[in-house]
Amino acid sequence: MIEACNAESGLHIQAIYDDSACFPSLLAHYGMFRNAKNYLALVGSASTPDLRGICGYYGQKLVLALQQMELNTCWIGGSYSKKKTGAELGPEEELVCIIAMGYGETQGKPRRSKPMSKLCNVAESEMPKWFRHGMMAAQLAPTALNQQKFFVTLEGNSVTVSVTKKNAMAEIDRGIVRCQFEAGSGHPCL
Repeated sequence: MIEACNAESGLHIQAIYDDSACFPSLLAHYGMFRNAKNYLALVGSASTPDLRGICGYYGQKLVLALQQMELNTCWIGGSYSKKKTGAELGPEEELVCIIAMGYGETQGKPRRSKPMSKLCNVAESEMPKWFRHGMMAAQLAPTALNQQKFFVTLEGNSVTVSVTKKNAMAEIDRGIVRCQFEAGSGHPCL
């Protein structure tokens, strides 16, 4: 699946196994994970327009596949050492972030989601069924610090995901939410 995502996106996503060096104990504690040693390195050309959004989209495709295989995942944007990852970077390539993967001690904890009325421009009573399903999936999307800083706009049959607050993970989050919305609705979005 990584090869298919790379071929479709132009990214250089890599699976790294048995490498805990990029998880210094203090940073890993901050990220609330331990014993992590397997991860996906999301790598792409620094000159790619919307590199972070593309990494979010294709990274989430892989996350959904891993979860279906009953593996646990965790998006990691800053609590790891970029210098100590096992990722191979070509000329002009950038390591955007990583996704830890493996068998977790727990299945995680439920978190609160913002109401749909705060996350999109359509009243729940007026939502087409496919759009509601997309929004339900978007509400479950992992976002930086679980803040859900995104907004989904429906105009006709066109759906756009935008960020409501810029931060280091904003465009990655937008890509993640796009993927989740598409998985839930069966409709493409930008």
